[in-house]
Amino acid sequence: MISKSCQYAIRAAVYLASRADENLKLNVKEIAKEIDAPEAFTAKSLQILNKHKIITSQKGPNGGFFIEEYQLHEPIVNIVSAIDGLQIFKSCGLGLKVCSEISPCPFHNDYKTLRESMLATFERTTIKMLAQNLKNGDVFVLAGK
Repeated sequence: MISKSCQYAIRAAVYLASRADENLKLNVKEIAKEIDAPEAFTAKSLQILNKHKIITSQKGPNGGFFIEEYQLHEPIVNIVSAIDGLQIFKSCGLGLKVCSEISPCPFHNDYKTLRESMLATFERTTIKMLAQNLKNGDVFVLAGK
C-alpha cells in the first residue's frame, strides 16, 4: 500500500528517534546500513523528511541527520504524506479512476474500511511510539531480523 520509499522513510525516522537521547547526528550511510535500505533511497527520503521538518539535518564536518524532541510527536501519517501523499487513503482498491459511494467497484466497501482503519492507525501512531518499541528491543527495523 505504501511505497518502498515511504517504508524506508518511516524506518529512518524511527531509527533516528530511537537514538535521539544520544544527541548524535548520523550520516546517510550509517542510517541506511542500520535500516537495511539503499543509500540513494535513504538520502532522498531523509531530504524530503527534513524539508517537511519531520527530522532535522545539519551540514558540516559535525553534521548529519537527527530528530528533535518536538519532532518525536509527529504522527506517521505525516511521513506518508511527505513521501507518497495521502492518495492511498482515498484511492480505489482495484485502481479504478471512477469509484465512489455512488459508483462503487466490487471491492469498494471492504477496501474503504481498510483504508479508514489504516489512516486512523497512522494518525494516532507517533514516531516516538514506534521508536520506544525499537529501544525496548520489542521490534526491529532491519529487514532480516
